[in-house]
Amino acid sequence: MLNEKIKVKDIMEKDVASVTVPGTRSELLELCKAKYISGAPVLKNGKVVGVVTRQDLLKKPNESQIALLMSRDPITISPDASVEEAAEIIITNKIRRLPVVSGEKLVGLLSVADIARKIAGMGYTEPIANYMAANTMTIWEDTPLSVVGRIMELAGVKAVPVLNTKLELVGLLTDRDLINAAVIEDSTEEADLSLGSDEDAWTWEGMRDTMRLYYSVSKIKLPDKVVKDIMVKPVITATRNSGVSECAKRMCKSRFDQLPIVIVTAGGKLTGMIRDRDLLNVLI
Repeated sequence: MLNEKIKVKDIMEKDVASVTVPGTRSELLELCKAKYISGAPVLKNGKVVGVVTRQDLLKKPNESQIALLMSRDPITISPDASVEEAAEIIITNKIRRLPVVSGEKLVGLLSVADIARKIAGMGYTEPIANYMAANTMTIWEDTPLSVVGRIMELAGVKAVPVLNTKLELVGLLTDRDLINAAVIEDSTEEADLSLGSDEDAWTWEGMRDTMRLYYSVSKIKLPDKVVKDIMVKPVITATRNSGVSECAKRMCKSRFDQLPIVIVTAGGKLTGMIRDRDLLNVLI
């Protein structure tokens, strides 16, 4: 077990990147790319009021305001809480980050990656087969990005292994890759606010034409590309017998939150996935 003296404040990120409300999607995108992060706490008058992530952007491509993108009233944790307690909260609530607050002040951020880095140095040799996810979703390398984005949203996954027509593992696609490839598309749309309609023969033509509202629309759009155009390759993998700490090391070194699990004797055939959040179970 992890040393009970280790507390959240010992491993949390103290220099926290955050966004504020009111704020816009563009600010979050710039922050994610600059800091290489997948989400951030949302502050209002210095108080944590939400958390917003890259997946929120993909779920609501037409929304630009952070206040409408974020998850409100996030679960927080004290800097003096134990890491085991934090791991249990993360696993139970299926979240990736915990704002660390003292009183109402944000003093840090604890993510799954922070705990995984600690696990990497703890020497756990238990096989990851004991912690693998029950099901694994895969995609074909020629799937359009717009389709795979929707598939990942519905499945609630952040990364998927990519197969070719020979069922060989050829890549890995993450939500980070989708956001990096996405573009913000601006357009102008029209709303008809006239008092009449074309079906009304008694309405003056002039009245119909004077009540029109033109407004700009901004949304995130995935380009007309396929998965193999942006996927990560070559893929870093593990086997079912790989140790928990060893897998944590590979994830931290490559900054991945998932590793495809392969069968070496079958020429690298995919057999499952291990997520960094699954590794937290070793603590509890």
